[in-house]
Amino acid sequence: MKRRELLLTPSKLALTAGMASLSLPSLATPAAPAAPALLTLNNRLLPRAGKKPRIVICGGGWGGMTAARYLRELVPNSDVILLERNPTFWSGPMSNKWLLDIVSTDFVNHDMQRPANQYGYKLIQTEVIGFDRDRKLVYTAMGALDYDFLILSGGIRNAYDAWFGNDQRAIDYTREHFPSAYIPNAEMFALKRKIKEFKGGTIVMTLPPPPHRCPPSPYERACLIAAHIKKNKIPGKIVILDPKPKVAPISMGYQTAFRELYPDIITHVPNAKVQELDPFKKRIKTTAGEFEFDDAILMPPHQAADMVRHAGLIGTDATGKPTGWADMNPRLFTANSDDSVYFVGDLMGAISPQFGHYPKSGHVANYIGKIVAQNIAERVAGKPVIARLPDNLCYMMVNIEPMEEISVKFEYEVDQAGQVNQTQIDVDVRTADMVKEDFDWINGKFQDFLAI
Repeated sequence: MKRRELLLTPSKLALTAGMASLSLPSLATPAAPAAPALLTLNNRLLPRAGKKPRIVICGGGWGGMTAARYLRELVPNSDVILLERNPTFWSGPMSNKWLLDIVSTDFVNHDMQRPANQYGYKLIQTEVIGFDRDRKLVYTAMGALDYDFLILSGGIRNAYDAWFGNDQRAIDYTREHFPSAYIPNAEMFALKRKIKEFKGGTIVMTLPPPPHRCPPSPYERACLIAAHIKKNKIPGKIVILDPKPKVAPISMGYQTAFRELYPDIITHVPNAKVQELDPFKKRIKTTAGEFEFDDAILMPPHQAADMVRHAGLIGTDATGKPTGWADMNPRLFTANSDDSVYFVGDLMGAISPQFGHYPKSGHVANYIGKIVAQNIAERVAGKPVIARLPDNLCYMMVNIEPMEEISVKFEYEVDQAGQVNQTQIDVDVRTADMVKEDFDWINGKFQDFLAI
């Protein structure tokens, strides 16, 4: 894609201008503002007043909202605008616990206008539909917006095309009947209903190949569903089809939970890369064998959110094949071809040959959001930009009676060759103390960028 190209031609803009994102169905939220009947390249949102720097952030998740908060703090003279298509913030972290009613909807779902008012940035609910990086413009369903710095923080896309190519019927059927519920939308509620209505049989879970969002979370989901099956004496089993050679991360902790808590319910199948999938006949062929299922949670491969592709910033590997992830400077988080564009969160590209990608987690997105805000502040002030490192911390619940969790921590350092190296610390012994630590962690993060 050439830098001046748009995702859609002007003649097609009107067709998508009024399309709303898939909202969470049980939430009483206001509808998005009506879009103009016809959008043109000259239809501008928020004309500038003065010469203060403008930073536009696409995506209001953990990373985008964090960046917005800290940019207003670190660059108080800036014009910070956050674009988000969804009417409310929904946290991926803790969503597995929400599926089993361990936390309420109010715990994971929050108003976005409150932190915008609290921290002083502008929030616009709209769909991002294209970019013109030469002219530094973002095109939205409500018009065009210019920027000095652009932050892309749109998370992931479910790459069903890796399974089905252009077979939209199979994609739609799979999404509707066997939702992955990895992206906050109506699929979350569909999966919750599926779990509550499950009467028995075999549930197959396909895991995305690495890298994917929140690597340990599918195992946590399997444990919590297994705990529900065990508690309610449902004649059901869960088969985890894992493309990796072993459970990872928190390998021993999960293997112990599978063996000690759910030996007759969970079967973990390693090296099970999906080769063929027939969602209509409920059959799946993998490199570890063929399986039939009564129900399924089908998690396709993950890639960077579509906005990275629309901006023409997807990376390529040594053979020239698209990586599916952002083409970025691994220390400064800027696009390799355009240093006015930053990447934050799950859509980021590879960091190091030692470990590949930073874990695609809420913790890392929050941390990188702060780092990018600091780096932009340094550039605005004319100071040297400091390359900073994040860390990562994940807690995962494996038992509900009593509630017990395990955890994993990642630490990073730069070696003498300038390469980022990762140290992984697994806490494999499940304890109730870690449940308290988990809730202390999430509440601290919510206070950090949600102003609650």
